Amino acid sequence: MSSIFLPPPIQLINSEIALKAGVQLSVLRLDLMHPSVNGNKWFKLKYNILEAKAQKLSTLLTFGGAFSNHIYATAAAGKLFDFRTIGMIRGEETLPLNPTLQFALEQGMQLVYLDRQTYGQRHTQELQEDLKQRFGEVYIIPEGGGNSLGVRGCLEIIPQTANFDTVCLACGTGTTAAGITLSLHPHQKAIAFPVLKGGEFLNAEIDRLLNHYLPSGSFAPWQLVCDYHFGGYAKVNQDLLRFCQNFALEHHIPLDYVYTGKMFYGVMDLIQRGFFPPGEKLLLIHTGGLQGNVGMEAQLLKKTFKFSNS
Repeated sequence: MSSIFLPPPIQLINSEIALKAGVQLSVLRLDLMHPSVNGNKWFKLKYNILEAKAQKLSTLLTFGGAFSNHIYATAAAGKLFDFRTIGMIRGEETLPLNPTLQFALEQGMQLVYLDRQTYGQRHTQELQEDLKQRFGEVYIIPEGGGNSLGVRGCLEIIPQTANFDTVCLACGTGTTAAGITLSLHPHQKAIAFPVLKGGEFLNAEIDRLLNHYLPSGSFAPWQLVCDYHFGGYAKVNQDLLRFCQNFALEHHIPLDYVYTGKMFYGVMDLIQRGFFPPGEKLLLIHTGGLQGNVGMEAQLLKKTFKFSNS
């Protein structure tokens, strides 16, 4: 299964800001592993797909928002590994579909829309039983692949050859942050940047995932930095857009606006503020999601045009 994925390269970033601060920046390019099933999403799907196969289930059902990288990757993985896929989408259908949902549909995913109140019950046994009655024998993957099998896959993200002191990553459900933390040595540290407003709740969720997977509690230190969400999930402004575009021009690394771009922005800002000591080696995780940029840019252009004509 893993043979179709390329090993992610580690790219050194020659940034003036980092050089001035005496900080070394490297990027783990998970976005280059596969054209459509890339980033951290593959690692969270891997063992869930293997478990579905072990249970002889042929349908994957999962949850996500309209710009969900997880929905995109699950649809692509379903087609790649011969699964039927069903995506439970938060909110009402909006036509025309954005590029993420259009791609999922083209991969054969059935899109089902849930009102926000019902979507909020996605973790409950009652709703999951209702979904199984409605769609038959399905293998349910939580939103973002957020379960112990997702954590297990994320333990495999960082190559053993990587040399760093602190790993930085964007954070949505906390699953990747938990898996990476469990893979670190005691002298290393993980810093997760929530992309949701009010992301402090992820402290409890990451702690739950860590202790569920490793009850002994002996894992590397980690922390959340919750100041770079730009207003909330899938919220983008001109500052973030400009930063991502300039970063891509300077370093030839495209960033997505929903996840990685916010984390990179936060890291660069913290470096300028002296948050990291001189000599610190940082490894930034590029978690993919670049397909969502087309839809986000279209939204920004629409807002800019509306503002300029008001």
